[in-house]
Parts: sequence; C-alpha cells; structure tokens
Amino acid sequence: MNFETFKSYCLSKKGAVEDFPFDAETLVLKVGSKMFGLTNLNKSPFQVNLKCDPYLAGELRNEFPSIKPGYH
Repeated sequence: MNFETFKSYCLSKKGAVEDFPFDAETLVLKVGSKMFGLTNLNKSPFQVNLKCDPYLAGELRNEFPSIKPGYH
C-alpha cells in the first residue's frame, strides 16, 4: 500500500479527518478527538502507526514479521 491509498482509505471512514498537531511532517488521522493512525510524510519506506488492542497487536506481530511495535 502506498501513502495516497492509505490516506484515501482512512479518510473514507465516517468522521475521519487529518491533522498535523506535532509538526509539519507527521500526519495524524482522527475521528473526533481520538487519534487512530499517524505517519511521517518524509519517511521512506512508507510506514504507519495504527491504534490497536494490545493483545491483538502482539498476536499480529507474532504472525507477521513486518508488523513492528510503535516508537512509544
């Protein structure tokens, strides 16, 4: 998936908006005041952080090596 496809998909969700609350290169996707995804516009290769249940995130990381924990 590339950036434009990702952004279009996320913004197609009901109430989704984009924001830049941290800096000019970190795109944050929110519904209301709740952040559900973010990406750095200048990072290559394209990467995203997505909100996920911690238990499910652990299972997904075990199953798919390309899924990494967020920087936080």
